[in-house]
Amino acid sequence: MFSRHRQAFLDHMQEGDLALFPGAELVTRNHDVEFPFRQHSDFWYLTGLREPAGMLMLAKGLDEVPQETLFLQPRDELAEIWNGKRLGAEGAMEQLGFEAAAPIEEFTKRLAEVLPRAKRLWVSLGSNAAFDRTVLAAMTELRGKIRLGQEPPQILVDPRPELAQMRLYKSAEELELMRRAASISSEAHTLAMAQCRPGMNECELEALLHYTFRRHGCDDSGWAYPSIVAAGANACILHYTNNDQPMHDGDLVLIDAGGEYRSYAADITRTFPVNGKFTAPQRDVYEVVLAAQKASLELSRPGCTHAQVHEASVRTLADGLTQLKVLEGSVDEIIEKQTYRRWYMHNTGHWLGLDVHDAGRYKEGGKSVELEPGMVMTIEPGLYFQPHDETIPAELRGIGVRIEDDVHITGGDPEILTAATPKEVAEVEEACAAMRAEPPTLETEMVS
Repeated sequence: MFSRHRQAFLDHMQEGDLALFPGAELVTRNHDVEFPFRQHSDFWYLTGLREPAGMLMLAKGLDEVPQETLFLQPRDELAEIWNGKRLGAEGAMEQLGFEAAAPIEEFTKRLAEVLPRAKRLWVSLGSNAAFDRTVLAAMTELRGKIRLGQEPPQILVDPRPELAQMRLYKSAEELELMRRAASISSEAHTLAMAQCRPGMNECELEALLHYTFRRHGCDDSGWAYPSIVAAGANACILHYTNNDQPMHDGDLVLIDAGGEYRSYAADITRTFPVNGKFTAPQRDVYEVVLAAQKASLELSRPGCTHAQVHEASVRTLADGLTQLKVLEGSVDEIIEKQTYRRWYMHNTGHWLGLDVHDAGRYKEGGKSVELEPGMVMTIEPGLYFQPHDETIPAELRGIGVRIEDDVHITGGDPEILTAATPKEVAEVEEACAAMRAEPPTLETEMVS
């Protein structure tokens, strides 16, 4: 898969081009402790290397320069005792299919040798200071040798737009990984519904989600993004991640969480009652949001645009706000004046893949992008009624509802990757009532 990605990028390059891609580095959390390592998505897409301190060089039509060279940490017995096995150059060629590989320490020297031969340089500057310094130093040194017949490339090309367009269309192998991420995440959400009960803390459900992600092989910490477990009015905070409050009888809890499998993300949101039963006002709000999501799902097919998918949710939510006695007037007037935005302030979806908000344009030439087979996006309308909003009926205050699924655009009906996650009111209440084994507590008697 990764070698095909590299070849696809090489196909976009011209004769005489050189392209450089830095991998991610370890980042210090505190003192001598690093954050869990996560590879840069573009670098992963092209290499499949999980180790830090990597560099990829692609060359097209440059004499005696391999088409693809991976620079990475060399094998080191002592370092591997402390921090784990490394692939090394031989492992990179054998396991990742590289034509050539070398220790990362050789990159600067190799760059100085190759750079004078390149007509154009594909390089993304501005996000990795150490990499920027290395490239700019090599360019500066070459500028001082112009009278000797050497000079740096005269044209710099940013590879990110090209890579983003490539990543927008998922291959069969990528879709399989995303189906796996979605399946694991669906199980985690369903288990959370079954184990939730009044008196629990949000963090207990968060721990259950992360346990399920890791148990089924999700990467590193398990999650694709920090999980949101928001009970009661916390659900009205879009990016609430404290996850440290008790969950009360009669409240809803909104969970926005997805696992990351082989670096591919799932992204699911479900909202359900802490005690397992929706109140009438909660059900009314939930049904409006669910209807909006279904309207957008219906348009998630080739020929429709990303904007049309969003507009379908907006129109349904606007109508729902009149039914809930929140707004008055016609749907067209509500949309024109955007009065709905007080309670629905975000877009209906985003691209999904190696990043939870994945690469790819939403507009091109001033027009919304048309959906095509191979694209994967989320559909996630919501309504958020702040607890102190006196402009709305009292029974709606403090209710926040979002429903989100991951959708693969096919040649016909969309494939909902997260369809196994309960969503209809009856399904949600049934999942909440299901009997599932509970994790042990501190009071659980130890068995010797």
